[in-house]
Amino acid sequence: MSAAEVEEFLRGQKTLVVATIGRTGLPHLAPMWFAWVGGEIVFCTDRKSQKIVNLRRDPRCSVLAEAGESYEQLCGVHMEGVTEFTELGPVVDAVVARNFGEVGDDPQARDALRKAMSRRVAVVFRPTKTASWDHRKTMSGVTP
Repeated sequence: MSAAEVEEFLRGQKTLVVATIGRTGLPHLAPMWFAWVGGEIVFCTDRKSQKIVNLRRDPRCSVLAEAGESYEQLCGVHMEGVTEFTELGPVVDAVVARNFGEVGDDPQARDALRKAMSRRVAVVFRPTKTASWDHRKTMSGVTP
């Protein structure tokens, strides 16, 4: 996929599988809802979660998004990179808007969201290597 196709594909996905490096060196995998802020992949999660413990120790990680129900439909993006912690507000707003819609002017919803987010940290993922595939392109017209 081209860079534009990768971005378009990722914008259409809801979940990334995020792989961090555990204490023993084995990968720790976790599905994460994510969003785009300023053209970057961001997510937020509980500050005491294993993935955050791992990222504080080693900021390297990989992410994977994939789609397709049959071989000729398979497509996906795998990225390796590094993470850094960032300001929580814009990330929470983007992830919530993308996955739940706008909270709007409902004061109860905003208060509940603030309370839930008080235990979270925001992460920005900076890719250093990208691999992608789209069997819809290579398998078009081929009968399996």
